[in-house]
Amino acid sequence: MATRVEHDSMGSIEVPAEHYWGAQTQRSRQNFRIGGRMPVEVIQAMAQVKWAAAVANRDLGVLPERKAEAIVAVAREILAGDLDEEFPLVVFQTGSGTQTNSNLNEVIANRGNESLGEASLHPNNDVNASQSSNDTFVTAMHVAGYAAAVDEVLPAVTRLRDSIAAKAELWADVLKVGRTHLMDATPLRVGQEWSGYAAALTDAIANLERQSSGLLEVALGGTAVGTGMNAPAGFTPAVVAALAEVTGHPFVPATNPFAAQATLDPMVRSHSALKDTAVALFKIGNDLRWAASGPRTGLRELRIPANEPGSSIMPGKVNPTQVEALLQVCLSVVGHDVTVSMAGAEGNFELNVFRPVVIDCYLRSASTLAAACESLRENLIEGTELDERRLRDNVANSVMVITALSPVVGYEKAAEVAHLAIEEDLSVRDAAVRCGLDPHLVDNLTTAALGNG
Repeated sequence: MATRVEHDSMGSIEVPAEHYWGAQTQRSRQNFRIGGRMPVEVIQAMAQVKWAAAVANRDLGVLPERKAEAIVAVAREILAGDLDEEFPLVVFQTGSGTQTNSNLNEVIANRGNESLGEASLHPNNDVNASQSSNDTFVTAMHVAGYAAAVDEVLPAVTRLRDSIAAKAELWADVLKVGRTHLMDATPLRVGQEWSGYAAALTDAIANLERQSSGLLEVALGGTAVGTGMNAPAGFTPAVVAALAEVTGHPFVPATNPFAAQATLDPMVRSHSALKDTAVALFKIGNDLRWAASGPRTGLRELRIPANEPGSSIMPGKVNPTQVEALLQVCLSVVGHDVTVSMAGAEGNFELNVFRPVVIDCYLRSASTLAAACESLRENLIEGTELDERRLRDNVANSVMVITALSPVVGYEKAAEVAHLAIEEDLSVRDAAVRCGLDPHLVDNLTTAALGNG
């Protein structure tokens, strides 16, 4: 492989001649060969940060127009995906993300110099002007995390919620037997049960919106420890305003830059909302696979789409595979939340150095959760039907309609009827007659109970 010699503060090093990265990127490649690459969303967010910094530095007289334009031009190329192969560094590197920041600085400088036709752009002096890895990387985390939450997760969960709500309306008048403790309970309507699922997701959506809004405060402008050292007066409001314009999201300077750089609390809270959404989805998914169990000896209340064969040995078997995929995603999100929480707790003094793993976990959670919601909606919810005959039979055979008798004949007498019906496999009406109750009373109360279910 052809190489060229690049220099940094530690000396000279050979780098692949066909790539734009420089000495610090190459050192990281050699010293950290652990796991997968930094997510492209982080690289693109960093490019937006560099774009915003170039604009602010130009406006404040730190960079000449031509240098700022060259930086912006390369940032555009990065956002278009034209330079993806120039960012080879892994997630598990320095905890501040310094090496990824350096990777961006070097690629932008070398590619920019190529377009300028001269070696005038310097990765540190120009591309990184008025910045530090300590304020740029965490800002990029917020940019990437917020976009993932509002552009991927929220729309996907909202569409799933709406699909479930449509089923609740469709099945608003269908009676079924309720269940508590996995045992028969009083009747309700299928629409009421599914309205509960929709409401749970509505709450999750509101929580995710609220917690993700905390990512709109960014540390950019704080440089090394939050003081803004080496940045010109007015840089923070200028660069954050430019970032808001570049991204299309209303980012603002952090209320307290020291907290913004010393902690990862906004990321922790936002990921917690992803976890809370996963918890809500897990409950809903679990109910769906129980309700669809069968086709002969299970609950058999739902008929789910037969998307693929369910067994390599049992012909005709259909499994709730979409739900199983969703539940696995939910478990992974809960696991990521443990990592994010522990990482957030590990900051020391003026800097948290567990940043790369946090944004990697966050983006994995967001992308898989969004995809799982879309898949469940498209491949299960929209094609699911009720087994209404089974539901009618269950209601007709339910013992818990006897609850309607309790206010009239007392709890103990009603319990006597229930136990007799269960032990001797009798209808509630027959058991009530055996216990000396008026059958017409039982009929009237049962009808009223079902009518108000």
